[in-house]
Amino acid sequence: MANTSSALKRMRQNERRRLRNRTVRSKVRTAVKTARTTVSAENVGDAIRALDKAVTKGVVHRNTAARKKSALARRLAAAK
Repeated sequence: MANTSSALKRMRQNERRRLRNRTVRSKVRTAVKTARTTVSAENVGDAIRALDKAVTKGVVHRNTAARKKSALARRLAAAK
């Protein structure tokens, strides 16, 4: 357990951020899974939008998002 007031504050901040990040990450995973199972331009676009928002919020690394977006784009191109 933290001893100093700054450490206690840091714990509170980390918990708030963890909960916020968890919801964003969950939305990204759902969007990517939906896009992967039903490969359509609309679903892929939604997944890419969700990934970009997660990168902006700092939840997902930009290279990870780029890799996932590239894979989705390849699947979409192969389906056409």
